[in-house]
Amino acid sequence: MNRLLVALLAAFDALIAAAVGVGAALAPLTVLWVLGLGGTADWAALWPASVRLWQLGQLVPLQFTLPPEYLTATGLPADAATFTLSLVPLAAAGATALFAARSGARAARSGAWAVGVASGGVVTLAVAWLLWSTSANQVVAVSTAAALLLPVAVFAVPALLGAIIGAWRHGDDGIIDALRIRLEHDPRNREVAEASARGLGVAVLGFVAVGAFLLAVLTILRGGEMVALFESAHVDALGAVIVGLAQLAYLPTLVVWGGAFAAGPGFSIGAGTAVSPSGVELGVLPGIPVLGLVPTAASSWTLLLVLLIVAVGFVAGATARRRLLDGGGERDAVPGAFARAVALAVIVLGGAGAAALLAMLASGSFGPGRLAQTGPSAGPVALAVGAELLVGAAIALFSPVRRGSPGDRAPAAAAAPASTAAAAPRSTPFPIADDAETAPLDPLDLDPLASFGDSDDHRPA
Repeated sequence: MNRLLVALLAAFDALIAAAVGVGAALAPLTVLWVLGLGGTADWAALWPASVRLWQLGQLVPLQFTLPPEYLTATGLPADAATFTLSLVPLAAAGATALFAARSGARAARSGAWAVGVASGGVVTLAVAWLLWSTSANQVVAVSTAAALLLPVAVFAVPALLGAIIGAWRHGDDGIIDALRIRLEHDPRNREVAEASARGLGVAVLGFVAVGAFLLAVLTILRGGEMVALFESAHVDALGAVIVGLAQLAYLPTLVVWGGAFAAGPGFSIGAGTAVSPSGVELGVLPGIPVLGLVPTAASSWTLLLVLLIVAVGFVAGATARRRLLDGGGERDAVPGAFARAVALAVIVLGGAGAAALLAMLASGSFGPGRLAQTGPSAGPVALAVGAELLVGAAIALFSPVRRGSPGDRAPAAAAAPASTAAAAPRSTPFPIADDAETAPLDPLDLDPLASFGDSDDHRPA
């Protein structure tokens, strides 16, 4: 596939990703405009709101400035007139990232991944500028640099990662192949890169899986609290759908909160609050239904949740070690200490860095006042996850294994010809042997006592 076609396809992917994101925000607002307002308001006012929602989903903080008339009508204090909303609905950013990663992987299979990633990034920048320039708003403002650069990063970074992984798997006749050939020249490091990458992938996915598991358990245990908050809101069917969609957009954010809780540091919902296995300190929470899942007390048993992250580290280390064993050619061989140490470092440092990045994306300001500090803290989460992955992965990578001995493998090798010989009569029921391949039968060969000792003792002198 030529470079021009790759660039066009990547540009089309970027356009589709932006259109889907803006459309996902515009569609429910349009339904609300038709059913809730009866179509009497200006529909054009929905466009800036949709763009702002799309920008929030692309990690762009929104700066709110409420007019005095609104403060008077709602009774809000004057210090709540200006605040920042930066707690990102990670479902929108995750959808863009997945779309971009697929685009980068396809460009890598086409042999021009650099062109595809660059084209997608440039088109995303152009789309971000067009949306920013057509969505001026007096109430909700954004920083120009953030509105232009952050959407590009959300698309370009996953596209680059997908392209590198695709080029490593399928080849690119370029820098990735050169790097792989250089690594494969050294027998000690031949499988280290792939084993480390697999272990890191298991560690990151395991952290997310633990958070999702904990969120599912809390939904079962505290689902009644969430339903009660829904009922106390006194919203109609349309309002319940809008609130449900908004909470669904924040579902990945809550999953990261669950992972941070299981790791130990936990998260906060406002300044001076803490939700962790060691203790829960909460003030007055907003009446958002999904916050009904937040536990109001901690038990000593919740401290055992850290073992889930340790188990994730063990599985990641076992995955890396299995790859090192399979890549060595002999399944009984034990990989070198250097290879296992590199895999351990990648799993621990990479897993801690990924957990810190997820915690940073899942935290921010959710409103005025004390709600300016919401979500997990990246530093403590990284330290806790790194330490727990270190324990589990070190056990899996450096624990001793039973190595096969020649005596253990001899019976298996000897049994192979016998099984082959036993299978021969099935294909040839009456084989005809050549006289040259036979030997005269000795009568003592039929002696049953010969198998219990030296057969020469039973033969005549």
